[in-house]
Amino acid sequence: MVTQRPSSSTNSEDTEKRERDNSSCSEEDEKIISSSSPSSSTPRLTHDVFLSFYGEIISSSSPSSSTPRSKHDVFLSFYGEDTRRSFTDHLYFDLKRKGILVFRDDESLERGKCISQELPQAIQESQYAIVIFSANYASSKWCLRELAEIVEWEEKKNLTIIPIFYHVNPSDVRNQRGTFAEAFAAHEKDLKVDIKEIDTWRNACRKVGNVSGEHINGERYESVIREEISRSISTKLNSRFSHHDYKKLVAINSRVEDMMHLLAMESNDVRFLGIHGMGGVGKTTLAEIIYDRVSYQFEGSSFISHIRERSTTARDLASLQKELLHGIMQEEIPFWDDHQGIGMIMNKLQNKRVIIVLDDVDSEKQLTALAGNQKWFGPGSRVIITCRDSHLLRTHGVYGMYEVQLLQTDEALQLFSLSAFRKNNPPENYMDLSKHFVKYAQGLPLALKVLGSYLFGRTIDAWESARDQLEPIPNKHIMNILQISFEGLEESQQKLFLDVACFSQLDGWLKNDSEEALEIFGHYSNIEIEILINNSLVSKSKYESLVMHDLLKKMGQEIVRRECPIEPGKRSRLSHYRDVLGVLEKDTGTDAIEGIVLQDLPHMKKIRSLNAKAFSKMTKLRLLKISVPPIFSQIYPSPIIEWLGNPLKHMPSDKLRYFHWFNCPSKSWPSSFQPKNLIVLSMPGSRFKRIWKGLVVLHNLKLLDLSDSEDLIETPNLTGASNLEKIDLARCRSLCEVHPSIGVLKRLKHLSLNRCKCLRRLPAKFCLESLEILDLSGCTGLVNILDIQGDMTSLRIVYFSEPTKKDLPSSFMSFSGLRNLTLSGCKNISIFPSVICSLSSLESLHLYGWSRLQKFPDLSSLECLMHLKADGTALTQIPSVNLIPKSIRSFFLEGRKRMPCKPLPKRSSYLTYDIGTPVEYEMEGMLEVEALLINFGGTGKYSSNIIFADKVMIYAWSLGYGIPEWVHNRSNGSSLKIELDGTMKGVDCAIFIVCDYHQFHSPEGTSISSLFKERSYVKFKFCFETDDGSLGDCFYELRFPYSVDVVCFIKPIVFWAHTQTPKFFKRWKSNNLDKRSSIKISLTAEILDYVSNQTPVELEVKEWGMHLVCPDDAGLGLGLDLDSYLQFYSVWKCGMERNED
Repeated sequence: MVTQRPSSSTNSEDTEKRERDNSSCSEEDEKIISSSSPSSSTPRLTHDVFLSFYGEIISSSSPSSSTPRSKHDVFLSFYGEDTRRSFTDHLYFDLKRKGILVFRDDESLERGKCISQELPQAIQESQYAIVIFSANYASSKWCLRELAEIVEWEEKKNLTIIPIFYHVNPSDVRNQRGTFAEAFAAHEKDLKVDIKEIDTWRNACRKVGNVSGEHINGERYESVIREEISRSISTKLNSRFSHHDYKKLVAINSRVEDMMHLLAMESNDVRFLGIHGMGGVGKTTLAEIIYDRVSYQFEGSSFISHIRERSTTARDLASLQKELLHGIMQEEIPFWDDHQGIGMIMNKLQNKRVIIVLDDVDSEKQLTALAGNQKWFGPGSRVIITCRDSHLLRTHGVYGMYEVQLLQTDEALQLFSLSAFRKNNPPENYMDLSKHFVKYAQGLPLALKVLGSYLFGRTIDAWESARDQLEPIPNKHIMNILQISFEGLEESQQKLFLDVACFSQLDGWLKNDSEEALEIFGHYSNIEIEILINNSLVSKSKYESLVMHDLLKKMGQEIVRRECPIEPGKRSRLSHYRDVLGVLEKDTGTDAIEGIVLQDLPHMKKIRSLNAKAFSKMTKLRLLKISVPPIFSQIYPSPIIEWLGNPLKHMPSDKLRYFHWFNCPSKSWPSSFQPKNLIVLSMPGSRFKRIWKGLVVLHNLKLLDLSDSEDLIETPNLTGASNLEKIDLARCRSLCEVHPSIGVLKRLKHLSLNRCKCLRRLPAKFCLESLEILDLSGCTGLVNILDIQGDMTSLRIVYFSEPTKKDLPSSFMSFSGLRNLTLSGCKNISIFPSVICSLSSLESLHLYGWSRLQKFPDLSSLECLMHLKADGTALTQIPSVNLIPKSIRSFFLEGRKRMPCKPLPKRSSYLTYDIGTPVEYEMEGMLEVEALLINFGGTGKYSSNIIFADKVMIYAWSLGYGIPEWVHNRSNGSSLKIELDGTMKGVDCAIFIVCDYHQFHSPEGTSISSLFKERSYVKFKFCFETDDGSLGDCFYELRFPYSVDVVCFIKPIVFWAHTQTPKFFKRWKSNNLDKRSSIKISLTAEILDYVSNQTPVELEVKEWGMHLVCPDDAGLGLGLDLDSYLQFYSVWKCGMERNED
């Protein structure tokens, strides 16, 4: 038991704790870490990774999981000054990338509590404890108390300790020798430390020092050791990642084995695999289990579910692309549309070994957007696609397909029994009845589960009654069986089920929050949702939205159809376009109709004239969604729908709660239309100039969307809509006046006035205490920017552009909680506004189009800033390191003037510099940079005396110059033989490739100007071969993602890349290349397009060469002449600007 230290030590320990967490704690708080003892019962595990250290606390978010799981898995204990910025930080991100959550002191501990109060609980609730012993570990009493607590809990619960001896001998830890002896001697001299506590620390060191762990002493690469540790933990934790109860999964093992055979994990090629079968047969379940089992073996993973219902528009596809990239890259990657998304996926994942699951795909466009072909992904990647249509899989070139079969009779009986009785076999007196239901289900897992859940806990009489309702049903009518569970619900529960089945495609809250969905549907409670979940009729996604299987949706829609098979106007819900058009054309609507959804119209040969009066009879209408293209569009070149009359004039309003109408034809808001229960009012592309006059009471309204209403001149009086949470007025190009009531909406969280170019003034009083997102980008006509009155500390994200004044308003100082700020087009501002430096919580800053900004500001005071981007500026010099905050993680800088030599920052993980004039670069010490892109112009001189870190790569290109003379390994063809040094430690590669674009091989009729589009890129592939033959799985690819205009092709282009050999020679040791004396490298070059799947155009490589840069080459003076600066974003434009100069 760790003894409590005497109260006399309070002052010295207070000092230590302030150094650790910069917070003040009471004496009682400080005692917690040493005096708390575990409870008698083992607590539920809630931690994956706990990251704490002495000296500094780094904040980071843990990745979310799609299934309920423990909060954290591992408690990570280390001395910060020794390993915080090196081994420990890399280990943390290795764990994070494998989905193991990392506990961080400053974000995971309960707000308002001292860290020491929570540490014991964090240790207790962890399954693993990684202790990193370094030279100064024992000098910290904090670390020793952590260690003692870890040992205590290792004895009382299943806590596994993994010691890492970081440049210290395990015997020094075990026997307290060396620096450990010195540290303990110092503790013993400290009269404020209880000698019994020191004995406890010694025992803890002795015990953990005896545990077999990793000894890091320079003999092995630290990256290899980190990977082994993270992979071992991930493997052991992997079974907890799945939400499936494996005891209730029937016949799954054989299916998993079949899929594992198709996966062929030992193969390094890229494989697309398909899982197909009828709805409800278990395709998604199988994909989830495979994903859970193997995802830890990849560099990144992403599971995209419900693709079919989430990809009705191009915007939806872009959203799915962002979700895919976020799952793998663990960061938000912005782009505008699905075409840009294709390029982004290819660019980000082409060299990564990833596993991706695309669940419920039903169209080629989805596959084209998310996984166009195997070349998008790095060697060894796997893409698993679940789909009902095997033909779609074949046409997309899927490598292997697996059809999930229906269950055999004995398997079906077992699954049914698990749902109906919670055990593998039915009781003897229920056996015959069980077999009867199994026969009706015909081996469909979903039907078996739904039937079993419905019958669970019921008497034999109830079972017999249910059986008597069933008649022999062939497989094609299997949905009728599912209706038995529906009929067992109460009336209100049935209505809720039908709402979800018919209106699951509603935008807004239904997709994000089940409670908000209930509010939109009306008159339902959470209890009724739980009943549907318990009966396996609906489920909740990880985002708490309502999810229903397709078979159940179809069953619900069939139930509604049967309400009146002949006349749709007498049904309660209309969700098929034929039914909706028929009712509105013939004016056959009745008061039975409660909801209408009209969208996804097919191409129609004639105009459909719809009668607006048809709505007048729908007095019970609760939900209305009409989302069809405008009368004239690129998709529908001829009119498709015309409305007879003003729909709003005839629209019933008493029951209406959800109203979405894209391009609503109404030009006025009738005074009779008073939808007092309305929650969502969404009318993008409306034709209003003004909506309503005076006061309209809409107390329940939460969302108002009038985006793209190009005729809208002013916003309405919203005093009667005091509960509004989001207002979207984006791209209302005629909007010139905003009603003052917007400025006092106390609950408003999101306000978008994006690209409202005619808007001159905002409300004089602007007091939005709940506002989190404010988008004023593109509001070029604003005269008064913001007159803040009151508290706006909730504001987190601001987009703002093109102020007419030469400075930002002082009101920005009131945005104390701002985290993301984008300021674009500030062409009148030449001196960086000091008000920005007062935003102490700022994490991301983007300055775009500051054409007069010549001096880089001092941002060192922004201690939270992690992402900085400045482009389109007139900066004259590269900023000094002292001007950049220590917290920076990504940095993009573009300047078009002369930039004198400056040392580059060492801290960022990604740096980009665009330089337009002659400059010499000092890059020494850039040991923590992952990637550096330099666009050279004129004459750039690159010094060779820098040996980069493992992840660093720089690259550039120029026109007209050949390979430097000092590059001895060169070839006039595609093949090159290089003599190797067996050690190859610390060696970089400088690669030069000369391509002549007047000599290319392409399909007949292809012109050179057509090869380079906005999203084209050049790919170089290096294949390696030894005397023993080709190394098929050993290759490397370089991609230059630039657009190049035909005017640039006066001379051949030189491509230049600098990277470390571990990055170039993949699988170096696994192919015994370290023991080879030479290697042959073959090079191919192609032009590809991010967007289309056109046949690649082969380029002729005139000559190429590679130079191995060793540490003793410092005096070589590698110089590279690079002409005609090629701008990163717009090559042609910038080249023309320089030519004009």
